[in-house]
Amino acid sequence: QVQLVESGGGLVQAGGSLRLSCAASVRTFINYAMGWFRQAPGKEREFVAAISWSGGSTYYADSVKVRFTISRDNAKNTVYLQMNSLKPEDTAVYYCAADPSRLRVGLSRRDYTYWGQGTQVTVSS
Repeated sequence: QVQLVESGGGLVQAGGSLRLSCAASVRTFINYAMGWFRQAPGKEREFVAAISWSGGSTYYADSVKVRFTISRDNAKNTVYLQMNSLKPEDTAVYYCAADPSRLRVGLSRRDYTYWGQGTQVTVSS
């Protein structure tokens, strides 16, 4: 069983920055691809960013490309999402997800087995 705990959300003004963290309680963190998703009120959960088990491959939704950066520290069992130049449309609950695979980096919710409880990000205009 994998437990994921997100932190770092909050209220920020447009143009500001936040750094989300996701700590995984698993011995073999290096066997997992990791992703970030978000869900705004009344909308479906959508892909934000993903990273391979080694950190060597990263993928982003077009809406966050250049502004967001995903990274991981395998020694700390933690994945990060650095969010810069935040916009009001980035307001959502952000979820961390884990896929027990070294062979793919999923861009779909269906690719991920384990999910965190989410952290709220609110960007004011």
